Amino acid sequence: MRPWPRPRVAIGRFLSHVDDVSLATRRVAGAAMAEADTEDAARPWPPPAGAYAEERGLFQLLQNMLEELLIHKPDDPIEFMINHLKQNNDDAPRICVLGPPASGKTTVAMWLCKHFNAIRVSQETLLFKETLRQTEEAKAYKERNQKIPNALWANLIQERLSNVDCIKQGWILEGFPENQEQAWMLQSSGIFPRHVVMLYAPDTVLIERSGGKRLDPLTQEVFHTTFDWPSDPLVQERLVKPEDLSEQEVSKKLLEYHRNFPEIFHIYQKVLKSINADQPSVDVLSQVCCGQLLKEAVADNTKLGELVKPYIDSGSPVPDNLVLKLLTERLSSLDCLSHGWVLSGFPRNVRQGQQLQKAQINPNRVFFFNLPYESIMERLSQRRTDPVTGERYHTTFRPAPTPEIQARLRQNPKDEEENIEKRLNIYYSNVKALEDFYQDAFYVNADQDPYVIFEFIESCIIKPLPCKKP
Repeated sequence: MRPWPRPRVAIGRFLSHVDDVSLATRRVAGAAMAEADTEDAARPWPPPAGAYAEERGLFQLLQNMLEELLIHKPDDPIEFMINHLKQNNDDAPRICVLGPPASGKTTVAMWLCKHFNAIRVSQETLLFKETLRQTEEAKAYKERNQKIPNALWANLIQERLSNVDCIKQGWILEGFPENQEQAWMLQSSGIFPRHVVMLYAPDTVLIERSGGKRLDPLTQEVFHTTFDWPSDPLVQERLVKPEDLSEQEVSKKLLEYHRNFPEIFHIYQKVLKSINADQPSVDVLSQVCCGQLLKEAVADNTKLGELVKPYIDSGSPVPDNLVLKLLTERLSSLDCLSHGWVLSGFPRNVRQGQQLQKAQINPNRVFFFNLPYESIMERLSQRRTDPVTGERYHTTFRPAPTPEIQARLRQNPKDEEENIEKRLNIYYSNVKALEDFYQDAFYVNADQDPYVIFEFIESCIIKPLPCKKP
């Protein structure tokens, strides 16, 4: 059997974006196919070859191996790839958690590590919990109150992620990269996160949070004097206030973060998910949104996603049977079974409710939010989005902070008054029957402060469930 021709490709030029290794892989494979076809016309590549490679995940497999080769630079690449395939670690999480100071990066990173049994890598762990080749050099910068160079950070991260625990268990990289140069250095080292979690919150909230932030030096858990104080007296005694938490220092860091954020957003936009950090943390619940599930299924190229994609692209409603299949699969996963779930915006009519019931998906609490027509129109029609940062604004309640941001804001077509009216008519035509279907539902006045609403919902959740008479 004639071996594949050896493609000669400069990989470096394909590394400007996070998904370009995948592009390079496809070009290498395509070049190999074309060369083989030219050299041996009697044995052409069959037309379904590309489809076969996509279906079997060969491009993803090659991409993962290229990443590992770039990270580890083994002397024997063939033997390394054989061992890599034996380890079967391509499903290990590779996640970056980014965000401004006091946005909750440590809390989210530690939760992800616990959830995935992955390794947390942060500035603190690299400097004080690891023995790496350049750790002492980085500490020396820290002791002199000098900024640690980007190249030094990149070297520390590359060495740490090359350790066997990160390879087998995966990693959660907290607070890195901080800027465009660090991101490029990580990419040139073959470090490509599969997911980037970007936390955001108003600066005023972040500055207020930073003053009450406390750290448990034993567990590295983060607490807050107002919002999240530990109940254990022993933990309370050992909490310490992190360094550089003056309002001036936080403001300085926020300014630097906002200056660097657009470039990082551009690099990772295809794998980035923005999360509003200015909301209560409910640790025991997993929030599931049907719309998000549908988009994730399309993005992940699942079989169901392929069926859903035409409806998403055209803006048409996704058929109930497809939505139900996605929901059944998601709500049957371990995290939902062990922690519970919150289903947002579904079911929308009695037929969907009956389908959920038939699929044995039965909520133990149902909440209907009530809001006057005028308030609905005011809230939705004045929403705007910054296409650069993904930040959401409201012309009345949360206007853009600068004229520059105001000038580039865009309105989602679905928030135009005509389209809101159509959605409301559909909602009003179905809600009465749905309320009759869920007779034990709770009704929430949504025209009040969000924290009041949250407290009401929380009180309904912690109440014992009513015992139904046989």
